Amino acid sequence: QVHLVESGGGLVQAGGSLRLSCAASGRTFSGYAMAWFRQAPGKEREFVAGVSWSGDVTHYADSVKGRFTISRDNAKMRGYLQMNSLKPEDTAIYTCAAGIILRSTMNGRGDFWGQGTQVTVSS
Repeated sequence: QVHLVESGGGLVQAGGSLRLSCAASGRTFSGYAMAWFRQAPGKEREFVAGVSWSGDVTHYADSVKGRFTISRDNAKMRGYLQMNSLKPEDTAIYTCAAGIILRSTMNGRGDFWGQGTQVTVSS
């Protein structure tokens, strides 16, 4: 179906930036909404950002609004999460998901999921 692979995580100081990438394969990526989630140790997975298949509708969790930007390049079958002004509380495993319905995908019911990439923000 759709295979997703995240990359771009790493260790960064507070206030720094990272750009995560979600590479898709298996079928046409443009037909699917995409979202990012994160899960910190001892916490439940939480929604971070979502984008429609066309890229013209985006949503963000309040905790990241104004700092993170979700985008996609359907020609390259790749989604992105630009993370600026990072805080230690952003430390988590970040996972991308794809689904036919944006709202369902943002609610954690995406049809396809990546394996996750670790983001660690030091203070």
